[in-house]
Amino acid sequence: MAPRKKSKKSTVRKGPAKKAKVSPVIRVEQEWHKIAHYAFLAGICLAVIVGLFKGSFDSLLGIKANYVYVTTFVLLGTIVGLFNLTAKETQPFLIASIALMLGGIVNLGYVYLIGDLLRNVLSNIVVFVVPAAIVVSLKSIWLMASR
Repeated sequence: MAPRKKSKKSTVRKGPAKKAKVSPVIRVEQEWHKIAHYAFLAGICLAVIVGLFKGSFDSLLGIKANYVYVTTFVLLGTIVGLFNLTAKETQPFLIASIALMLGGIVNLGYVYLIGDLLRNVLSNIVVFVVPAAIVVSLKSIWLMASR
């Protein structure tokens, strides 16, 4: 049996591929999801940076430094909770949030040399994650109640 010859038509493209139209609602949801993604990244980075250099930031911001930290982390966590998670990600996020909150009550100050830094970083991450966990759990309860 002779081998088949390849058709030249199958390899030739005719013009650019047509893009599927995306509705404006989906486009807005994608934009909010992207903003929340960056809010999550910013929140984690800020929590680590502020935790590592807490003394420096305290001297820069003065007496009200803790108010600035907590307010920033709460606002970023709320944005993440409102817009970043899909229904499939809800349960793993809430389980991870519980683990972080329980880890936050451990006194890491007793760890030699880096205990205070670890405690500051973890407490900042917990302050960031708690509002997101509250929003996600309320959304989950609302969804279950509406069924």
